[in-house]
Amino acid sequence: MVRLDKVIVNMPGQKNQRVTFDTVRELASPLAGVEESTSYGTPAFKAQGVVFLRLWEDNETLVVRTDMDRRDEMIAEDPETYFLTDHYLKYPWILVRLSKIKREALRELIAVAWQLATKKKSRR
Repeated sequence: MVRLDKVIVNMPGQKNQRVTFDTVRELASPLAGVEESTSYGTPAFKAQGVVFLRLWEDNETLVVRTDMDRRDEMIAEDPETYFLTDHYLKYPWILVRLSKIKREALRELIAVAWQLATKKKSRR
């Protein structure tokens, strides 16, 4: 289980594997209750009907559901990988440059996003 209080950053020395949306698909699809869909006209993943990942309109950035308390820490730790635009300031999302994130960091980020989406759904 991935802890939500963990800051997910790229670790120095991690092998640089090119991450694409196909990598996102490979990591997200096996999670329970996940379906591939669209959101705002871009490919997306939903868990129990709740969007938790989507490709941003530039086709190079992933929009990821996140914990608001950890988001600023992630950006401070690795601003080359994680960022926001004004649009997302008040929402529990973070933007992730696919060209910068390492596969293992992405795996953890997707797991946390999935947990948040399924947790929100079960509280309704």
